[in-house]
Amino acid sequence: MDVLWDSVPGTSDGVTVREVADALDGRELAYTTVMTVLDRLAGKGMVQREREGRAWRYRPAATREAHIAQLMLDALDLGGSRDAALVRFARSVTGTEAEVLRAALSAEAGLTDRVEDPRAGGPALDEATDR
Repeated sequence: MDVLWDSVPGTSDGVTVREVADALDGRELAYTTVMTVLDRLAGKGMVQREREGRAWRYRPAATREAHIAQLMLDALDLGGSRDAALVRFARSVTGTEAEVLRAALSAEAGLTDRVEDPRAGGPALDEATDR
């Protein structure tokens, strides 16, 4: 995924298996191994592919940041208390990271005053975060 994220800007048509294999030069991976991994990633919805002649062009289905955010949300769903996990996470970030989170939450609260939180089934996001 790093090769796709690093080499495929949002406006690109994607990269071929050969281009990914070339970018992984030095790892001694067979072309067919790279092709199989990309095919499996496409099957899981992590990459999109489009036919170009006899080859496929691959591009990430989501940005690196969106993927990482989804991983974090999935981790919160692993069990236990989401609130406790969020508090523990918030206490572990640096001052600069905390400022980024504060700014994002403030911006979200300003944008969602009248929007319902689809996860909570009703109250606005800013109200849900106050609990």
